[in-house]
Amino acid sequence: MVASALKEETYLPQRNEQLAQVHDFLRAHEQAGRGSALPRYFLVGATPGDRVELPAEIYAALRQVVDALQQGFAVTVAPQTLTLTTQQTADLLGISRPTVIKLLDEGQIPFERVGTHRRIRLPHLLAYRERRRAEQYAALEATAVSIDDEEDPDSVITRLRTARRAVARRRTGPSE
Repeated sequence: MVASALKEETYLPQRNEQLAQVHDFLRAHEQAGRGSALPRYFLVGATPGDRVELPAEIYAALRQVVDALQQGFAVTVAPQTLTLTTQQTADLLGISRPTVIKLLDEGQIPFERVGTHRRIRLPHLLAYRERRRAEQYAALEATAVSIDDEEDPDSVITRLRTARRAVARRRTGPSE
């Protein structure tokens, strides 16, 4: 495929029987539990023997697209380079470019310098995003408290503050 032919494309959901059949097939296949054998997926043509095996990454992308369309969501497929600028990184993370620069300088995301410009490898960025997401979920879990209807609101607030402080200490490291 020629690089100029790659473009961002948005697909809108359409209620049709074929999409439902693909969705049902994919779901049934996953729920079948075919033992320890690795699953294999094929794209087939109209004639016998006209088929190609799909790599796991392509199958996962196809599954995500079909699930989203089945649920009525639009799907955008946007080709990405493997090396990103700081602005592309900021856009992908949903944060400001200065915040990205700070993360790079702190060593939280590995990067390379090309002249005076910083370049971030996409796999490093995705790994950082997953770490950050796991930390956020852990922080939410740590601050979760069960509230009894009979409990004094001040004691609930005190427990929440204690939990938040513990999360902050873990995030910033041990205090001196």
